[in-house]
Amino acid sequence: MDVSFLGGPQPQRGVGVVAPFDFALDRELWRWVPDDVSLHLTRTPFVPVEVSLDLARLVSEHETLADAVRTLNAVSPEVVAYACTSGSFVGGIAGERAMCEAMTRAGAVPSVTTSGALLDALAALDVRRVALVTPYTVSVTRALQDYVAEAGVKVTGCVYMGLTRHIWKVPYRDVVAMARRAVRRPADALFISCTNLPTYDAIPQLEAELRMPVISANQVTMWAALARLGTRAVGPYQALIDPAARTRPVLPDLPNGEQQQEGRS
Repeated sequence: MDVSFLGGPQPQRGVGVVAPFDFALDRELWRWVPDDVSLHLTRTPFVPVEVSLDLARLVSEHETLADAVRTLNAVSPEVVAYACTSGSFVGGIAGERAMCEAMTRAGAVPSVTTSGALLDALAALDVRRVALVTPYTVSVTRALQDYVAEAGVKVTGCVYMGLTRHIWKVPYRDVVAMARRAVRRPADALFISCTNLPTYDAIPQLEAELRMPVISANQVTMWAALARLGTRAVGPYQALIDPAARTRPVLPDLPNGEQQQEGRS
């Protein structure tokens, strides 16, 4: 049968994604991607370690990243993203930059990481005070706080869950509840950490309720990677992506406010 009238498939630009072995939200990443871009995912090798600082270090070793990027070279992505927050902040700002350099050497294309994209997003939104939500244990959460502080951004509130596994199973209602507690003190934005924590549909709801930009790990990763291609992520009613959705926070300043931290398991 002659199908030449169909013209064949449209050209696709590729984004390579290196994710930890336990990453379960491939479908969520795709929701930020326009039709003319394709994601090519690969995963780091399995290690029998729960979510922790030890795991963050293991899944971000330069040799591991380089091997993963080389598996993507066959499909010629134009940019490579490392989709893991803890794995890219565990070594601080210098460690994150070194990871990008290692991935670029292996793939000869621009590279981004989730935590590097986080700092880019905070700068793009002119955020000087941020509230944090994480599913992590206290030690991993503190490492994120240190990373953000190293970039000169003040953490005004932080709520964490204390999870070490099955983070992708956390429902939106729990994410929203944590967000509400994290912003009890004034902030310019809220960051929801961990690429294995679902956030896409919760972002517009939270921005409307909290009246501030809400950014998440998967969102900033895709936003930064697609920006390297010269294209925009798909995120209606998300302030980072849709400028029309941007508002300023209206929470009043509190004198001598201390950082709030809550945990639950």
